[in-house]
Amino acid sequence: MNTPLRITAFAAGLAAAFGLALGAGHATGSGGPSPKPATAGHAGHTQETGGGAKHLPGGLQISERGYTLSVENPFVTAGSPTDLRFRILGSDGKPVTAYQQEHEKDLHLIVAPRDLSTFQHLHPALSADGTWSARTAVPAAGEYRVLADFTPAGAAEGLTLGADLHAAGDLRPAPLPETGRTVTVDGYTVTLGGDLTPGRSGRLTLSVSKDGRPVTDLQPYLGAYGHLVALRAGDLAYLHVHPDPGAPGPEIGFTTTAPSTGGYRLFLDFKHQDTVRTAAFTVTTDGAAAPAAGEPGGDHQH
Repeated sequence: MNTPLRITAFAAGLAAAFGLALGAGHATGSGGPSPKPATAGHAGHTQETGGGAKHLPGGLQISERGYTLSVENPFVTAGSPTDLRFRILGSDGKPVTAYQQEHEKDLHLIVAPRDLSTFQHLHPALSADGTWSARTAVPAAGEYRVLADFTPAGAAEGLTLGADLHAAGDLRPAPLPETGRTVTVDGYTVTLGGDLTPGRSGRLTLSVSKDGRPVTDLQPYLGAYGHLVALRAGDLAYLHVHPDPGAPGPEIGFTTTAPSTGGYRLFLDFKHQDTVRTAAFTVTTDGAAAPAAGEPGGDHQH
């Protein structure tokens, strides 16, 4: 087993600001060329600028700026399908029922265990009374984090709230999965380039190939040719990652900032031949060199 991928740390003493990473797009069902995806990142999520206020990483709080994430039943059984139901409550205690779309959806829901061994990116359905629901199943017992990324209608910026989910069963804790700069998933090879730097914006590139040939006909998914989610190990802080403009492969570029040194898991969703796949990387920001080999990426569910 290889040691975790190491990413150079440049600005150890800089302020801990960060932006998330989500680039996305949605392919059409026609046989014609896919529409060019949007290239803007989450408009509602801001980074710290000179003289501006510092923002905590997303997902660390269950309540922020008057909004609260309320999970109906935070207790589930591992391996059993369940309807995960929750509401976003406003400062008046009433459910929020109107949202602004970001990356073609009103709300993005991430479900990940504390050991970051798996990853689910879900798009729940919203009922008229403000209750969101998503059919899902967590694969193993343990403590999970539910992260809701959304922008209420009329809000100046979006936010990410987090809550715990407890899965009963045979708990077997595991360390972070170990990867190198290259992982494989379903016959695709994905290679990570660039550095994740604490306190400073950096560019990551992920190159996709299959059978030794670059993939140049990626399909848009949630507004871009790739969608990247980064989670910090330990507290599952949710980094906002912005997609860079680009062609439909083989390289997909993102700009992001790590809020601190430490370990992170990167989950890249990419769409090809009408199927979404996920490649997962483990990275750290302690400055050590990256190993050459890798292993398969993480789970993905819709």
